Amino acid sequence: MTIYALSSGSGLAGVAVIRVSGPQSKNIIKKLIKGSFPRPRIATLKKINNINTNELIDEGIILWFPGPESYTGEDMVEFHVHGSRAVVLEIQKSISKIENCRLAEPGEFTKLAFQNNKINLLKAESIGDLIASETEIQRKQAIKIMSGESNKKFEKWRSGLIKILSNVEAKIDFPEDNLPKDILKNIKNDCLKIKSEIKKTLEDQKVGERVREGFKIAIVGPTNAGKSSLLNYLSRREVAIVSEIAGTTRDVIETHLNIDGFPVVVSDTAGIRKSKDEIEKKGIRLALKKAADADLNIVIVDVKSTDFTRFLDNIISEKSIIVVNKCDLRININKKDFKKYNPIFISIKEEKNINQLIIEIKNKLKNKFINSEQILITRERHRQHLEQCVYHLENFETKRNSDDFDKAAEDIRLATRHLGMIVGNVDVEEILGSIFNDFCIGK
Repeated sequence: MTIYALSSGSGLAGVAVIRVSGPQSKNIIKKLIKGSFPRPRIATLKKINNINTNELIDEGIILWFPGPESYTGEDMVEFHVHGSRAVVLEIQKSISKIENCRLAEPGEFTKLAFQNNKINLLKAESIGDLIASETEIQRKQAIKIMSGESNKKFEKWRSGLIKILSNVEAKIDFPEDNLPKDILKNIKNDCLKIKSEIKKTLEDQKVGERVREGFKIAIVGPTNAGKSSLLNYLSRREVAIVSEIAGTTRDVIETHLNIDGFPVVVSDTAGIRKSKDEIEKKGIRLALKKAADADLNIVIVDVKSTDFTRFLDNIISEKSIIVVNKCDLRININKKDFKKYNPIFISIKEEKNINQLIIEIKNKLKNKFINSEQILITRERHRQHLEQCVYHLENFETKRNSDDFDKAAEDIRLATRHLGMIVGNVDVEEILGSIFNDFCIGK
């Protein structure tokens, strides 16, 4: 089957790229253009005609990539045409009339590249992450994974386990032979070393997943403290309803933001107070849960609050930034009461000290999560396979007698398999589907 799609994204643009991959690619070029066939990997200006009427559709650049030297590993062609919706639709309509040609599914070109051994699964995932990146830190993480450093580490562990497995199987197959006396000791030591390295990697505070999905920030505080106003200010748009009526926000309102290069998911929550309203009480429970699950809490109170200390003592933690809002009211407050909380005094109305708050958010996230150590895990499936690998290695370590060597070999075999599944030695179609369905059409 030959697939095609608009790879440059929908909407009005100067140039649109229509990508085609499959055995009919060469035939499609012959049917849409006249004259000499384009030379491989050389941009060639050609008139593109309607497949039935020979009516001119557009004039554009043709790039011909004969397989296997192409992105997908198949014969592939790209039509670079003017970014008119009418032009794109007419070219796609012509291609669709050719036998065994259909519109590509999301991520199908990259899926073909993986299946044809052009890239491994980690690189395929990082391509999707790079396309979806919205901040510099996300782009850098995707590029690092694409460079292959993570793959080298996983393959190193896998090769080490394969070597251990060969020694275990040698002991099973040749129990009476003169194998090295220290073979069992070396097997145990090598296994322990690999297990320790994997466990250390797992103790990464899930930074890779946090960068990819966005750090979670919860704005919490009593009613009418300015939580929704702060969310709207950070978002530069009216995300949440702002009202002087206490208890306006009852559900959790979330928005994805780029705060000085850091990808974050900011949640505005219900004001925390004693309430008899069942709906508001449920909102307060959700607010407290968001605060517990968040990577960082912005605890906001206002200068008019008189009972702030009890509230702060109940919710304050190392992951909190204390903010005192409405300083524009010029109310005299005893700042000594706040001193132990190291607060930031702001006025959302007058946009006072908001930049100081943003700097503090960035510093909190950077100091807690971002360091110079290489990030290996960027998805939950990576973590699950590594955890299963450790589980089977720990089972292997419990095997003491030669009678248990058959079971020990199976433990190593399963641990090796889980490492292989990270880089793409998989045989389960559902895993591939869950990964490539997140891609955009045309990639």
